[in-house]
Formats: sequence, C-alpha cells, structure tokens
Amino acid sequence: MWVRTLIAGTVAAVGAFGALTAMPDANAAAATLGSAAQQSGRYFGTAIAAGRLSNSTYTTIAAREFDMVTAENEMKPDATQPNRGQFNFSSGDQIYNWATQRGMKVRGHTLAWHAQQPGWMQSLSGSTLRQAMIDHINGVMAHYKGKLAAWDVVNEAFNEDGSRRSSNLQGTGNDWIEVAFRTARNADPSVKLCYNDYNIENWSYGKTQGVYNMIRDFKSRGVPIDCVGLQTHFTGGSSLPGNFQTTLSSFAALGVDVALTEVDVTNASTSQYAGLTQACLNVPRCIGITVWGVRDSDSWRSSESPLLFDGNGNKKSAYTSVLNALNGASPNPSSPAPSSPTPSSSATPGTGNRILGAQSGRCIDVPSASQTNGTRVQLYDCNGQANQTWTLTSSRQLTVYGTRCLDAAGSGNGSAVQIYACNGQANQQWNVNSNGTISGVQSGRCLDVWGTGNGQQVQIYDCNGQANQRFSLS
Repeated sequence: MWVRTLIAGTVAAVGAFGALTAMPDANAAAATLGSAAQQSGRYFGTAIAAGRLSNSTYTTIAAREFDMVTAENEMKPDATQPNRGQFNFSSGDQIYNWATQRGMKVRGHTLAWHAQQPGWMQSLSGSTLRQAMIDHINGVMAHYKGKLAAWDVVNEAFNEDGSRRSSNLQGTGNDWIEVAFRTARNADPSVKLCYNDYNIENWSYGKTQGVYNMIRDFKSRGVPIDCVGLQTHFTGGSSLPGNFQTTLSSFAALGVDVALTEVDVTNASTSQYAGLTQACLNVPRCIGITVWGVRDSDSWRSSESPLLFDGNGNKKSAYTSVLNALNGASPNPSSPAPSSPTPSSSATPGTGNRILGAQSGRCIDVPSASQTNGTRVQLYDCNGQANQTWTLTSSRQLTVYGTRCLDAAGSGNGSAVQIYACNGQANQQWNVNSNGTISGVQSGRCLDVWGTGNGQQVQIYDCNGQANQRFSLS
C-alpha cells in the first residue's frame, strides 16, 4: 500500500456477478466475518498496526471479526532491516504473536518494493543492490520460516500502462522479480509466494495485462509463484469494475490463487463491498479478503470513511452486506463441504503406519529424525523411514520411535503439533475420524496444514473436513 492516484473505473452492482446465493437458515449463519468466510474455505483478514494494539476497542474488533492478519508497515524493508545486516523484528513479532495467540494466521508484507526502503538500500544500485535484495529476503524469511501463510514477495512493480516501473530494483536487471521469487522459494519452501499490486482489478486495463503476462510467463517457465494479490483500493474515480470477476478467474486460470489484499472503498459503498465479496466467492481460487484497517479512524484514507467499522467501532451497512454475502456462499467447490468428525470404527490400533496428507500427498514427518521433546512435526516427501512411521495405540496415542507421542502444544487454533515423551495426557490422544480428519481429544480440533510443500508445519485448527485436514493411516 502506498499513496497513489487511482484510475477511473466503472461502478458495478452486485448483480454484475450474479445474484447472491440465498441465505442459509439464520440459526446457521456465522456472526463474524472470519467465521463466515471459513464456511466456504476462505479467510477474512485485516491490516494491523503494532502501535494500535494498546487500544482495546481496536483489538476487541480485530480479534472478534478476523482470522488473518497483515502487518501494516512492520514487516516492510525499512522496518525489518533499518541498517544493513542488522535486522529488527520486534514490531513484526509483536503483531505475529498477537495474532497467533488468538488463532489467527499471518500474511507477510512485503519483501521487495521500490518504496519504504531503508536509506542505506536507497543509496545502492546495480549488482550491489541486487545482492542486498537477496540478503534481505533470506534474512527476513529465515526469521519467519514456517510461520506465515503467505508472503507478498514483490510489491507494485508495474506502471499503469503495463510496463515495468523504473525503480532502483528494476535498474538491477529485468529478471529481478524472478530472482526475488526464486530466492524466496529457497528460503521457505512451504509458504505461499505472492505478487501484490494496485489498479489490477479491471481486466481491460494495461497494468492488469502487464501483471497477467508476467504471471503467465513465470508459470510457463517454472518460476515459483503461488498467488496474486489485488489490493482493491477503490477511491475517487476507481470503482468496482464490471469485469472484476473476469480478472480474478483469468489469473486463477493460470494456476495461481488470488486474494484481495488491501480492500478499502470510498464511503464504504455497500454495493461495491458486496460486489467485490461476491466476485471472490464466485471464483474457487479466490482464497480470501483483507481490509486495510479495522476502523475508519485507522485507515490511511480516514477522511473517506472507507472501512467496515466507523471511528467508534460501530458496524456500518457495508459490514452487513459483506457478512450476508459470506454467509450466503456455498462451500468452495475446490474443497469438500465441512463435516463433523466422528471416530472411525475402522481405525484399529496397529504399527508401521504413515500419516499421509490427502491434499499434499506428503507424510507427517519429524524433522531430521529428531527425538527431542518439542520438535514440531511437518509435511515431507514420504520415505518410509522411522521418523515417518507412526503407531496408533489402544489408548489413542500416535507414537513414533516407540517412546515419543504426537502432542498438541496447546488447545487453541494454531497451536503447534510436536513430539513429546508419552505421558498419557489428553493432549496426546487423537481420534482418527471417518471423514479422514484426526482430531485432538483435549481440544476437539483437527490436524491442519496451510500449504502442501515440504517443510509445511502442522497445527491444530477448527475442524472443517477440507483436504488440508484429511489424512490417512496406511
């Protein structure tokens, strides 16, 4: 996000994306944005500023309504590496810890950007700047490895006509974006890697086409990219375009997820908020929506009242329109419908099992064959070794090496799943359910992974029956 002049567009009513699906029974409707989005396998997030975490109205709304967080400024280059080679993660970690302690996931924003660079980086050029970019990506991603849902690897690299922005990073060579993504993939194989930009919502606009052509080229050549973030700042003459859903589906057809990453709308237009939400819901690979701030008073555009809560923290009519759209969504067709886990009568105790992820095709693995208490388990290519061989016992434990148990480090959403010396406690007991989920006896929550890559860490999360929560013992 950066102060900018936005383009003209066309206001579109919700009907441009098809009629809203009929609301489910009121008793079944979710009461918050995050829980409503989860019903279709999506998230609904917000940008958080560390300096506002002391405001109780702010934090109460944020914790109640959202299930994904983006640091507003605290993970950008000037914040994370103010002096060359000296990283500072204090503010970023403050936001990360606040979010994960409440069961929320976190998006990283951003690693490589022409703006908000520290002074020392602004003074570099050529190969020296290129190496500084690589070092920055490696340093920041190493700190957050395995912890985040996604990273905005590169931000705002295109001009309005679809050409590359003439920035100091572009001056290092036209391949700088590709280098950034390849560096990021090597730094953290499990996190989703995104390109993020503004004014790419209108399918017929030059900038949209420029970004689309880059993504298409990257996918054709195997450059690692998992998602495209459309900032979705609608202000002044830039309104919800009638072809917005076409844009989302066209990017998705390239084989990437799409997300609305920095949403705000002049005067919180109810029709535009409902329309952008419905467009996302109509595209299976649109994985979530993030509004850029909690209340109008927290917005970089506060004078335009662009968010879902007013300065006093009251819900606005746009909030209701978004919640109704989310509650009216059908389960995401790319995932099975949520279902309540029931213990499987066929899950009999036995030895020599691998725990195989339905979505990933990878096995639950103890990194480096460690037997150290507290080692967090991950996904990894199945290899049949002892660190991937689990025994389901008659007391509902899943043991590895004969002496270590699969153990939940807590009972809340996002709690780590690790190995620990077997002690017979409820946090080490698991139900292997008929729908393929494995739920904790203590928490009632299911084994869950955010991504599918090697090294993706396992957690517990509210059971929803989707593919990222289904495992087989075989």
